[in-house]
Amino acid sequence: MENAKILIYDGSFNGFLTTVFKAFDQKWNVLDIQKDNGKQRELFSDTETISTEIDLAKRVWHGLEKKSHETTKTVYFAYQSEAKGIEFLLFRYIKQLFFSTSGTPLSLADEDLSKIRHLAKLVGSEKRHMEAFVDMYQSKDSVYFAVIAPDYDVLPLISKHFRSKYRDQHWLVYDSKRGYGIYFEGYKVELITLDLGDYYKNPDFFSNISKNEGQGVKDISNGYLKNIEIQSHILPKPSAAFYSKEYRPFFNERAAV
Repeated sequence: MENAKILIYDGSFNGFLTTVFKAFDQKWNVLDIQKDNGKQRELFSDTETISTEIDLAKRVWHGLEKKSHETTKTVYFAYQSEAKGIEFLLFRYIKQLFFSTSGTPLSLADEDLSKIRHLAKLVGSEKRHMEAFVDMYQSKDSVYFAVIAPDYDVLPLISKHFRSKYRDQHWLVYDSKRGYGIYFEGYKVELITLDLGDYYKNPDFFSNISKNEGQGVKDISNGYLKNIEIQSHILPKPSAAFYSKEYRPFFNERAAV
């Protein structure tokens, strides 16, 4: 019998979907799926490093779409929870969806299925919270800016909301916990990294602001934001984001979110 494999991927959602496809296609006995963090793997387990292939990721995603919109939402939201072991749990879930005759994950333990749905619900709740309560601040050069540190990786999920709310503005929402942001230039959105330094940690950062009641945006009059330098528009390990449809995978990770 083939040794169980630990599958290593780049940490992106597209990479995860590619890994799922390769595991199914090669009929591997999968022990675990892990992000590539450079640490030593288990000594007596085979490992297989999976390179992201967008076409393969799309095939898995489209297969999930054929099940239902709720299925794609559950899978993606649960993945964005970043919960320990979520990749292997979702792998088993997707395997049962694709290969069980009834189309339902019958052999997946009830507690595991409940965990997936619970994590997806928590992520959805934080997404709605961020959309409702995140304050935008305006720099002197009229860029709206917000720094967030959510429990879950909801930044790709809230992009559509801010694109709609601030459609005629330039804005940036930055996740300081995960070190990346989404930047909207009025016609496209990019994933970016920033050199924030200690700006947003400074207790005086928001001390000289005035609320613009007409726009619902606060103004930064001390010029901090103007000094922030955008260093790169390419993330080394970009998170998956969605484009066009709210829950559509961000297959082109340099294009608009």
